[in-house]
Amino acid sequence: MALRDVLRTVAQTPHRLRRRALVTCTPEQELSEVRDRSGPRMARRLEWYDLVGLGVGGMLGAGVFVTTGRVARDTAGPAVFVSYVVAGVSALLSSFCYAEFAVRVPVAGGAFSYLRVTFGEFVGFFGGANILMEYVLSNAAVARSFTDYLASTCGVTEPDAWRIEVDGIASGYNALDVPAVALILLLTLCLCYSTKESSMLNMVLTAFHLLFFAFIIVAGFWNGSASNLVRPGGLTPYGARGVLDGAAVVYFSYIGYDSASTMAEEIRDPARALPVGIAGSVLVVSVLYCLMSLALCVMLPYNEIAETAPFSSAFREKAGWKWASSIVGTGASIGIVASLLVAMMGQARYLCVIARARLVPAWLAKVHPSTGTPMNATIFLGLCTATIALFTELQIVFEMISIGTLLAFYLVANALIYNRYAKLGTTRPLHVLLFLLLLTLSSIGFSLSRRIDGRWRWGMALFGAVSVAVITIFHWTARQDVAEPSAEWTVPMMPWPAAASVFLNVFLMTTLKLRSFQRFGIWSFVITIFYVCYGVHSTYTAEENEAVNAMIHHANVDIS
Repeated sequence: MALRDVLRTVAQTPHRLRRRALVTCTPEQELSEVRDRSGPRMARRLEWYDLVGLGVGGMLGAGVFVTTGRVARDTAGPAVFVSYVVAGVSALLSSFCYAEFAVRVPVAGGAFSYLRVTFGEFVGFFGGANILMEYVLSNAAVARSFTDYLASTCGVTEPDAWRIEVDGIASGYNALDVPAVALILLLTLCLCYSTKESSMLNMVLTAFHLLFFAFIIVAGFWNGSASNLVRPGGLTPYGARGVLDGAAVVYFSYIGYDSASTMAEEIRDPARALPVGIAGSVLVVSVLYCLMSLALCVMLPYNEIAETAPFSSAFREKAGWKWASSIVGTGASIGIVASLLVAMMGQARYLCVIARARLVPAWLAKVHPSTGTPMNATIFLGLCTATIALFTELQIVFEMISIGTLLAFYLVANALIYNRYAKLGTTRPLHVLLFLLLLTLSSIGFSLSRRIDGRWRWGMALFGAVSVAVITIFHWTARQDVAEPSAEWTVPMMPWPAAASVFLNVFLMTTLKLRSFQRFGIWSFVITIFYVCYGVHSTYTAEENEAVNAMIHHANVDIS
């Protein structure tokens, strides 16, 4: 491209932003012409039980084995199970929103596609890119925890025994984790080969993993003591604030259920399978997480729980149960492999659909004609995840995750309300947007009031009442204009579930540490710059080319 063309393109950036940033596409376009840009279609070989297995397998392992020990020891105490309840309720409400969108727009783009058809290109890209980064970071964390549990299975108790210390690299990045990289690369190859075979592998791993869960729960309660729940500092030694702060951290455990929504193009009966697979898997996993965290806390006082491989360490510390440590380490390793498999499957499909929209290079959208998988996206993200897992210490990754997922779930809940009332219904868009703005502001006010001690506690009651009042007023003023329920599955009792999801996601975001917001700010800046410098020009040029080709086609038809 000549310098003159580059300068002309730069000069046209404001015009192109106005033209493209808020442009939306219809679900029909997503299902036809946009999907066709990947070339061959993804193979529809999955059934509803595959989706349930993927949802359960994607969540089990990552959170309960990676975050529970740290949160119980340093944040929530024995009440970590309450943190899982709060996070589970929020995840369940978000899963309802995902399920309705997935039925209505059954494509592989997940949150990106739902936001794009509702709020436009830039919001879709912003939400999709944030959750994509979250996937990469959380997968790197899970892979590094695999090394801890695998070492524990072999009787090695030193956390970094299987990592290579390198001098000259900054602390926190100098423990090279070769086993984690090997696992990621192996799963990348598996995912490139076939989705159905990967799903079958996940089903086998998840079945074994559930047996280990049952063993840990039964053995933990059998071998523990209820007195450990209240000593040394009571059930909530860090107070209610610690429980709620812990909920934001363990929300990381629920990363994975949205992977099921990215399988929409590979499900034979999306309308029936997607709601069952998405919401059902969240319910099952929430119950198991609460039981697992309780089992851990009855075995040991919270201040004696190990930060790394806590379940293996808990059994090792109990007289006569040292043999169980290796079993727990094996089960945790299997669960982590299954969780990582599903999450890596989901992240590739997110990137594939973003590339279909021409917001990133189009070669990432290609589906391999033989395997029916998005091979280029799978390999690219596999290498990115492996690089982070090789260098970055687990605690550093922990402090940077959850905010992208919470943001995406917050945006999807907003999008569902707007889509249901303004796009499908007859409520004025300004009315809906005003409601969403007031709900968000009141949620922020409530959340910030909780973080301020003393005289500001009245703010929680005030802003909580305002939130309920805003939802109630909107419910009664807009309900007569809402679209009639379709024959497909929809979220019941709207707008309450989606509004509660908005409130909880905002609340949980305000409990995160500063490093999360720093990472979010930097990544959001990078996303915006990339969109302005590449994405908007790519989609604008493609739109012009399509218009020219359409004119030529019509002219040829008229001549003939």
